[in-house]
Amino acid sequence: MLKKNNLLFGVLAALIFPTIAWLIAGLLANNVYLINKPAMPYFVAIALNLVLIRISFTKGADKTARGTMLTTFAVMVLVFILKTHPIR
Repeated sequence: MLKKNNLLFGVLAALIFPTIAWLIAGLLANNVYLINKPAMPYFVAIALNLVLIRISFTKGADKTARGTMLTTFAVMVLVFILKTHPIR
């Protein structure tokens, strides 16, 4: 899975879980109320990305881990901003 060790691969790998969370949140937005926490799928995706960072560092793929870390923190900031100040 983590054979490549470059920044772009890390960024692309880190976008997988937030994209899945965005799709799930979009599908369930009108049907299910997720424990009064509308950002919960995104926080689960961020937690999964942190596991991906840990695996990357363990395998010695430092550049991939840095790309994953960069994207994870960017997604965290984006989720925080959009959930506290929604676009109308």
